[in-house]
Amino acid sequence: MTHSPLHAYRDDALGDSDATELARRLRQREISPADVTDAAIARLEALRPLNGLVMETFEAARQRAQNKPFNGFFSGVPSLIKDNIDLRGLPTRHGSAALGSKPLPRTSGLAKQYLAQGFNLLGKTTLPAFGFTASTEMAHQPPTRNPWHPDFSAGGSSGGSAALVAAGAVPIAHGNDGGGSIRIPAACCGLVGLKCTRGRLVTQEAGKILPVNIVSDGVLTRTVRDTANFFAEAERYYRNKSLPPIGHVTGPGQRRLRVGVMVDSIAGDPTCPQTRSAIDATTQQLAALGHHVEEARIDLPQRFVEDFLLYWAMLAFFVSRTGKALFRQGFDARGLDPLTQGLARYYQARFLKTPGMLRQLKQSQQRYARVFQRYDVMLTPVLAHTTPTLGHLGADVPFDTQLERLLRYTTFTPANNAAGSPAISLPLGQTPTGLPIGVQFSGRHGDERTLLELAFELEAAQPFRRLDQS
Repeated sequence: MTHSPLHAYRDDALGDSDATELARRLRQREISPADVTDAAIARLEALRPLNGLVMETFEAARQRAQNKPFNGFFSGVPSLIKDNIDLRGLPTRHGSAALGSKPLPRTSGLAKQYLAQGFNLLGKTTLPAFGFTASTEMAHQPPTRNPWHPDFSAGGSSGGSAALVAAGAVPIAHGNDGGGSIRIPAACCGLVGLKCTRGRLVTQEAGKILPVNIVSDGVLTRTVRDTANFFAEAERYYRNKSLPPIGHVTGPGQRRLRVGVMVDSIAGDPTCPQTRSAIDATTQQLAALGHHVEEARIDLPQRFVEDFLLYWAMLAFFVSRTGKALFRQGFDARGLDPLTQGLARYYQARFLKTPGMLRQLKQSQQRYARVFQRYDVMLTPVLAHTTPTLGHLGADVPFDTQLERLLRYTTFTPANNAAGSPAISLPLGQTPTGLPIGVQFSGRHGDERTLLELAFELEAAQPFRRLDQS
């Protein structure tokens, strides 16, 4: 690599442990919660240039580490939560200058489920305004940088969490995914990112009122077992009885899978050569492991891209028009960023298409499921081209140009959000300069277990690179 990555791995209480190993060391009292908390805070301070932390709660975390007995599988493990989740006593800014800083009176149900695993939260992480784009670049503050190469994007919208996990500040952090917002930063930063089935975790309040709930919460991690353990423990807190249980996935499955491969998007846009090479290498690895692999297509119409964009724009329109009612921390539309304003105008000019758009999106689950009558999983890129430099999706890029770039870049991830199906990004490729390339495996509705078993198998066959080993 001809550039200097930015990370904070060092010989301290955190070491190079993942969250599962750190939890074990804490349980066996090899290290203390206070030592781990101090180490994570020191690392976060060293990683200020990444601009991944938007709000810190260091002193409260220190007090908890000293005085509070933690309960849960990840008891005492330091973590971070994305700044679109409510925590009592803190504001939620959603990455936007339009929102005020009034502390909120309660902790959301999703945050309670997260905290029930015993995490010690050190702060909130950055996201682009309302999560509406795929790079964590904001109009009102510096961009979040990719720790593998600080001139490049960390992805979005969970870019702050991804950057800080990849750089070693904490081993696990919260993210959520409304169009790829866990999988995209995982792909950019070389992490594991599982977008779970709709309804798998506690549903956010906003999701309960959406005509199509496209948002799923989860985590960004450096190891498959951290993701698997998180979802196993989350299921102990809340189990959606309409979905098959994931259970405790601890390693590869024995079943050989039928894998469909789609390299180019439903829109027909070609995938870049470097990303295509990562898919080809993964296909060869799967075949070597005994899985059956063949080309396939996901049964969604070309108009799906237009429908999903219109839905995305509809959300921006409602934010811009009803923000004062939606956000208890205060809202001033004059602080809205250009992309949110542009999406709102886009929807306003096409709002008569709303009934047809909603009908099509609601039908996407059944259409998407057809491919799984023949295949157990689908392999695709996460993104149509490699991670761009900062500025490519910057807040100052004209709306029409940014929209064209965004649609070209994120062509693979939204189908799972509309269909509600699970998908996982794994760091199985890299560019010639060492930037990570993620590949995506999608599964049947409710079948995260198969995705995790396959992820364990691929991680063992091709161990994931880490920044301190690059």
